[in-house]
Amino acid sequence: MAEYSYLVLHLPRGTPREVARRILTHHAEYGYWELARMRLNADGSRKATLRRQVIRVARTPAPFQPMPRISP
Repeated sequence: MAEYSYLVLHLPRGTPREVARRILTHHAEYGYWELARMRLNADGSRKATLRRQVIRVARTPAPFQPMPRISP
């Protein structure tokens, strides 16, 4: 199952649609966010919820190193 981190943006009333689109595009291109939910409130303000996948890097085991030979 994928794990996500979330970012909530509140865009005030009167923000033109073009400006809102530019803000969301900027977050998507440079922050690797994707739009999860957009809500348009009755007063004209917008609430955008962005998400991006959390990638956990697994530690790789050290390569096998043979024991040195001991000559008698």
